[in-house]
Amino acid sequence: MKFDQPAGENPIDRQTVVGQPLDRLDGPLKTAGQARYAYEQHDVATGQLYGVIVGASIGHGRLLDINTDRARSAPGVLAVLTARNAGPLGKGEFYAATPLVSDAVSHYHQAIAVVVASTFEQARAAAHLVHARYERVRGAFDLSSAVFPEEPPANSPDVHIGDFDAAFAASAVTVDEIYETPDQSHAMMEPHATVATWNDGKLTIWTAIQIVSWGMRDLSKIFGIPQSDIRIISPYIGGGFGGKASVLSDAVLAAAASRLCGRPVKVALERNLMFNNTSHRPATRQRVRIGADNAGRLQAIGHETWSGNLVGGPAERSTIPTASLYAGANRLLRTRLARLDLPEGNAMRAPGEAPGLMAFEVAMDELAERLQLDPLELRLRNDTDRDPTLDKPFSTRRFADCLRIGAERFGWDRRARVPGSVRDGDELVGLGLASAIRGNNVTNSAVRVRLQAVGRLIVETDMTDIGTGSYTIIGQTAAEMLGLPLERVDVRLGDSSFPRASGSLGQRGANSSTSGAFAACQKLREALCAAAGADLAACKFQGGELLHDGKRIPLQQLVVGRELVAEDGIEFDMARGGLAHQTFGAHFCEVRVNRFTGELRVTRMLAVCAAGRILNPKTARSQVIGAMTMGLGGALMESLAVDRRLGYFVNHDLASYEVPVHADIIDQQVIFIDELDPHSSPMKAKGVSELGISGVAAAVANAVYNATGARVRSYPITIEKIFPHLPA
Repeated sequence: MKFDQPAGENPIDRQTVVGQPLDRLDGPLKTAGQARYAYEQHDVATGQLYGVIVGASIGHGRLLDINTDRARSAPGVLAVLTARNAGPLGKGEFYAATPLVSDAVSHYHQAIAVVVASTFEQARAAAHLVHARYERVRGAFDLSSAVFPEEPPANSPDVHIGDFDAAFAASAVTVDEIYETPDQSHAMMEPHATVATWNDGKLTIWTAIQIVSWGMRDLSKIFGIPQSDIRIISPYIGGGFGGKASVLSDAVLAAAASRLCGRPVKVALERNLMFNNTSHRPATRQRVRIGADNAGRLQAIGHETWSGNLVGGPAERSTIPTASLYAGANRLLRTRLARLDLPEGNAMRAPGEAPGLMAFEVAMDELAERLQLDPLELRLRNDTDRDPTLDKPFSTRRFADCLRIGAERFGWDRRARVPGSVRDGDELVGLGLASAIRGNNVTNSAVRVRLQAVGRLIVETDMTDIGTGSYTIIGQTAAEMLGLPLERVDVRLGDSSFPRASGSLGQRGANSSTSGAFAACQKLREALCAAAGADLAACKFQGGELLHDGKRIPLQQLVVGRELVAEDGIEFDMARGGLAHQTFGAHFCEVRVNRFTGELRVTRMLAVCAAGRILNPKTARSQVIGAMTMGLGGALMESLAVDRRLGYFVNHDLASYEVPVHADIIDQQVIFIDELDPHSSPMKAKGVSELGISGVAAAVANAVYNATGARVRSYPITIEKIFPHLPA
């Protein structure tokens, strides 16, 4: 099915199942511990062995020699995989770092070996017996020592609109500040894990991966075999946040070790390898310049960002939200990327928007203060119905509604104009807000549906569920289209033998995969009507029956043989009407800061989201509060500490890399704006999972300033940065 025209009225509009806050289909399995994740595939292949990765102990240099004699002689060890015996390993497309060192060491904990043994304990013990010699080379391990080229990276050209320099110089009120965001880790609960086995030259892996098709593509390139000889199975993923987009060292090295040993091999990254061996959100240094007239209308918008990565790795494109958020005739956006010898920087929840808004939305508050204007009013005065960079109208944009509704619900009118002036006992109280924007992306997605003679509908697609509710919303879509109760729909995900879907990344999974289900179910509806000798336009599907010409025919009576099968996918016209496609929101935050110690607590948070049709308010709310929590972590505590001598992240575990816990979260509320976007998809939906983090950290920073007068421009916001600025 091609989607090249705005969606008209269709069965999804009934919202008898879609749009309802139904419980997750996978919930009972997960709460009972019966949902089997990658590492829990104990009986998928006989003779399974265990692999433990040995990581490089230098940050940059060369591997001169590796001695595996003692490890190979250890109890239970069957093999030690190194570049010498691993066989040919090519390069995938998504990740820049190679999974196994042969000569050059690109980053700390890059794998140099895999010890394979009969038990995990034997493999782990023998891994300590591997001895390596290195030539350490001085590396660049932070932005202050990096060398930035004059040219922008290939995928981030400079944006020049109007005459920024002249407009900024002529502006009545200006802001020109530097903001810094640190390296951050995905810190997902489930580690990267894989079981791999070969059979007659064909590879099967059970793994934790967000986009199955990317894994197929990359494994094909790495091992030099056709995708038809590969199968990936990934029914449940315990969190990814972009860190499991494609195959990493666990999958590649488990497959290489299995090829070497001739038996299945299971590999999971131990927690101390997760931080340096995989990927992370890279640190940024950002300069924001904004010029406005005396009425607060933006005349000049400048945003420059610097980040670093391994050779071939992407830039952190922090200027992305600045391109589309506010009106302004003169705009300058620059992205620069330097080589750093740290572990790879790559996709992490809302790449670009999350760190970019951490800077730009604080700068907007600083501008509002210099204008003596309410920060909410400043944002409203610069609303726009056209994307100022693309010069296209937005498909929908209820950004102003997000601000106004949020302000009313949150009690924004109680915000003090003078920072540090509201006290409650020993606490200083402040309110802050920030705008949110995130692209509404879509990807072609296909689904196969099987209506069985017993009346059950089976839905199959290689879409993944990373804890987001994919099983449920895909099931709801199929149930709505066929007029079935959700209890009669079985959803099967995460298997490359199923039709190819979008996967879970970039806030595109829900809208794309349910649109694929829509297309397949529409084809099945046509087949059922043909079997009944009826015209689809004159038929209704309700209560498990086809209603036509006064007749009610149970769907299973129309099944020929064991089942009736239909397969189709959604093919998006990427122009989608020549419109700009974004989601919008607003974040509000209340903080309390002890006026003697600087100890900070976030006591209230509110997110207002305009993201098209909400397919399931319960699962969508869970996504947003999870994103708000992650944004709170980025604001107050999350930071990978870099050893600038040796080139690695020191706090590489969940004890020293701090993330929010239950005690940090007091009151979180989410409001979804009622909107439909017929230009987005046949579901009239958008994405929401990354909108929920975009802008959160800035709202916290702005609230801290309102409470204390401490303007923190370098994240995370810690007591040490607040204390010197506390009111006397």
